[in-house]
Amino acid sequence: MRRRTVHLTRAIGWLLLSVLLITVQGCGGGPSWEAIDEANRGGNDFVLGPEDVLEISVWRNQDLSRKEVVVRPDGKISMPLIGELVASGLDANQLANLISERLKEFKERPSVSVSVKEVNSYSIYVLGEVVKPGKYQLKSHATVLQAVAVAGGFSIYAAKNKMQVLRRLGKEDGKLKEIRIPARYDDLVSGEGEIGNFILKTGDVVLVP
Repeated sequence: MRRRTVHLTRAIGWLLLSVLLITVQGCGGGPSWEAIDEANRGGNDFVLGPEDVLEISVWRNQDLSRKEVVVRPDGKISMPLIGELVASGLDANQLANLISERLKEFKERPSVSVSVKEVNSYSIYVLGEVVKPGKYQLKSHATVLQAVAVAGGFSIYAAKNKMQVLRRLGKEDGKLKEIRIPARYDDLVSGEGEIGNFILKTGDVVLVP
């Protein structure tokens, strides 16, 4: 009987410890793995969008190459032989690969390169306790701190260590998912936290409470 009581006590002890660990993990202030992953990805690969100006080169074929191609408002571009294709949402390498695949119907082993001549679609939002909240259209990538600087800096009421970045992600079912990435000012400046001063993606919203 005593042995059963000891085993039961140990079992209850382990159960309580497990519940405590789950509770601590669930209530912890640290960022989720998804948030950390998204922040580390940042916006290093520029995503093309409407009004961006591209140069498309097809090796040894001047007739197919284009010095200046503007992404239309519907996100598409037009190319000789292959017609229209969607450029918006792709980076330059992905678009080059797509054009290459389409050209294989007309040309053996085509080599295509795409470069961005002019950025017109990169925009972010900085809202809350900054001097000039609003939407900002930029010509190059910006980090969280650069976005705050563009918005005139923090107001005197800003809770710098409670900043968040809202980001929308596409899902396989075609629906959008929104995540919140913590952006503590002290960590952004020191670079010692789990999430540093990461690069924003177009459409990101920086919230300063």
